[in-house]
Amino acid sequence: MQADIPTLTRADITDMLYHEVGLSRADSAKMIEQMLGHITDALKKGENVKISGFGSFILRDKNERVGRNPKTGIEVPIAPRRVLTFRASQLMRQRIIKGA
Repeated sequence: MQADIPTLTRADITDMLYHEVGLSRADSAKMIEQMLGHITDALKKGENVKISGFGSFILRDKNERVGRNPKTGIEVPIAPRRVLTFRASQLMRQRIIKGA
């Protein structure tokens, strides 16, 4: 990640809820924690998460494959694994492009 690009943090989101919605700081933090907890729990159970107008968190199972050590050239098996990907919705992509 580049050092000059700002990062939106959990604390920033909590602060926005506090200022824009009017929840207390404690309630804002609790709401964010609960929302992230629900998303995490669904992903742990193997469910994909779709947030309309934002995007989808998608679990993919990757099969075992053969990789190669770039230094030695020796083939090395890469174990099967589950990966998490995020795919932005079309609406989110359009908003980002217009904002750029």
